[in-house]
Amino acid sequence: MNNDYPFNNAPADVTARPQQMRQRDDQSVNPVGPMQTMQQAQQRQAAGKACPYCGAINEPEAMFCAQCGQPINKTTCPHCGAEVDPDADFCEVCHHYIKKDVCSYCGAHLKGDEAYCPECGSPRGGMVCPTCNTLNDFAFCKKCGTALTAEAKQMVKELQKNPDYQELMEIVRDYSQLENALPYNNERDMVREQMSMQLRERVLTLLAKDQGVAQPVIPPVESNRMTKEELNQLKAVKMKMLSSILEKLAVPQMTSPVKARNYAMASKPQGVRLAWVCNWKHAMHSSPCGCAKPHLGGKWVILGQNSTEEIKDDK
Repeated sequence: MNNDYPFNNAPADVTARPQQMRQRDDQSVNPVGPMQTMQQAQQRQAAGKACPYCGAINEPEAMFCAQCGQPINKTTCPHCGAEVDPDADFCEVCHHYIKKDVCSYCGAHLKGDEAYCPECGSPRGGMVCPTCNTLNDFAFCKKCGTALTAEAKQMVKELQKNPDYQELMEIVRDYSQLENALPYNNERDMVREQMSMQLRERVLTLLAKDQGVAQPVIPPVESNRMTKEELNQLKAVKMKMLSSILEKLAVPQMTSPVKARNYAMASKPQGVRLAWVCNWKHAMHSSPCGCAKPHLGGKWVILGQNSTEEIKDDK
């Protein structure tokens, strides 16, 4: 028996010894332990800004999260003191435009003390709509949609050349006629209309014979009236067509809230009740003039009957 190794597993210990020595050497080179690593991470978190949306830590001077792109800091409205995001140009609490260095009509840069925009010439104090006398901070009237500036009027003219917009207006006209149509309430209404047509034909025939026409031909009159069920079905089809085109004309994401707001207002068809749904909060507004971040995109949607309570910024 070999007495050089007192235990049978001595060779294994000899081979393990260099590994233990390497572990001690590594610890001497990098003495940072788990506690110190945690402290360093906490120090980095304390120095940076945590995103309120996703929790990612950002640089102290960051205004937007590098992870999700949401604003980190909040600013206050100069009119009412409510919290607003740094990229918002409108306060949804007091309904005031809050950017002093950006023209609310055309988006041009301002120094902050001009009475009129040097780019579009619009007054800083607001513009009265000649149609409904509403005071507006934007290029389109927030109440009736009238274009108030030369740039806004030109934008409407350019958009009217768009085939999708032309189709939209044609469907809106058809829908408006359906809205004003008088349906049959019962069978008696249908009988009365038939009797009225027969009476018309007899009267016109007698008048023609009095004028010497032996066999007068009276052109028939086609009735556009229909039952309530038929009318509602046809209106539903037109509404579906309207919704499809409004999807095509939806406002994409833009860098300028002013430009996005103007494009949305220029594409709004008249003659049908609509609301603006923004991509920021997915809230329903009467128009993008009441949205703080229209540059995130949005679209017009058709309103049904008695649905004004869904609009959040009418008051």
